[in-house]
Amino acid sequence: MTDKPNLEKRQLGSGPDGSPLAVSAIGLGCMGMSEFYAGRDDDESIRTIHRAIERGVDFFDTADMYGVGANETLLGQAIAGKRDGLVIATKFGNMRGADGAFLGISGKPDYVRACAEASLRRLNIDVIDLYYQHRVDPNVPIDDTVGAMADLVKAGKVKHLGLSEASASTIKRAHAVHKITALQTEYSLWTRDIETEILPVLRELGIGLVPYSPLGRGFLTGAFNSSADLPDGDFRKAGPRFSADNFAHNRALVATIEDMATAKSCTAAQLALSWVLAQGADIVPIPGTKRQHYLDQNLGALEVVLNPAELDRLGAVFHPQAALGTRYPAPAMAALNR
Repeated sequence: MTDKPNLEKRQLGSGPDGSPLAVSAIGLGCMGMSEFYAGRDDDESIRTIHRAIERGVDFFDTADMYGVGANETLLGQAIAGKRDGLVIATKFGNMRGADGAFLGISGKPDYVRACAEASLRRLNIDVIDLYYQHRVDPNVPIDDTVGAMADLVKAGKVKHLGLSEASASTIKRAHAVHKITALQTEYSLWTRDIETEILPVLRELGIGLVPYSPLGRGFLTGAFNSSADLPDGDFRKAGPRFSADNFAHNRALVATIEDMATAKSCTAAQLALSWVLAQGADIVPIPGTKRQHYLDQNLGALEVVLNPAELDRLGAVFHPQAALGTRYPAPAMAALNR
């Protein structure tokens, strides 16, 4: 695979002025650089961000809860002097204490404004390009939350608004208050529930989709043969799909990806990402990695083209109910699609 200084561009939804947000067809999710996955290495993470920029990636995703602000600070350090032309996305809504404790969800207008100011400081930027509500607060009307987000746009602190893990009805209500440019949610071969209601609404309203975990938290790459392969301190150990009860069934599904990848002379990760990319030009996945090698591998998915028969085969094997186990443990599942 050769370097491509200018990667393929895709367009998410439009902003207040009606112009679409154009970004590289694959972005970089930065969460795992600071928390949840074992093996933190800030220096290598910064090198990976720099490598992404060199390769033409211009879309970077973080959130104020990742590492309790540390991930935003890390990204801010990495993009210092390289900000021009980059699209920086961050999120608010998941409250955490200084010790990392999870304190609930807030969509209160005052909280929205305070979070944006704090994120701007940590990222060391003047404006957030895409600002998401990370999780919907069931106790605050979405109109109030998005209204506060819209005020940030008017104040020049934010350019585009987004939601994360919101239901179809919430997306419609939010979009009526202010244009929503993108929805971030989990979407991959083994997580396809949005196809029934949410994806049609996004396309009806002209909202782009930003899938996180497009590689199933690494499972779809074939990297794991048992739950014991996960290192200590890795949050995936608590994931139902990685549990001993479900692992063998889910691992058997991945064999199809591996067989097809071998036939196409690509990696399983590239093939799984190629499937996501093939679901529409309004879809921009943000696979996460903190290593340059995996970044380059993920970008190679742009060179993998799946024909209709291959897409049909993957769609049949990974039908929406194919994987065993929920995406998250029960408490976290309760906060999704509100």
